[in-house]
Amino acid sequence: MSDTMQTTEKRKRTLVPSCSVREDNGKVRICLEMPGVGKDDIEIKIEKNELIVKGRLDESMPQGSYLVRERARGDYEKVFTLDETIDREKVGAESKDGVLTLTLLLKEAAKPRRIFIA
Repeated sequence: MSDTMQTTEKRKRTLVPSCSVREDNGKVRICLEMPGVGKDDIEIKIEKNELIVKGRLDESMPQGSYLVRERARGDYEKVFTLDETIDREKVGAESKDGVLTLTLLLKEAAKPRRIFIA
């Protein structure tokens, strides 16, 4: 492997996006921060009991000497383990301003319900 290829391999890495997960009204919302990733460069899939989110970051960087460069380079990936309460057929996704929002619905049997006393 040439030095150039090794340098490129070292720079390219998998980034774990920052996220928040909340539950309300029978829905679980996951928000993932993936700046620089367009909606066409995001892959979302469910395999067995895992929700897998991948985002390909555009590798084109302006040429020149950087004085400061704090933005990481690489592709995003995050895996969530789903339990049996999530309806795998009803998952929604929206990408806006570098934030991917996933909406997962709880199965009816998993939603909280109030029991009245007779």
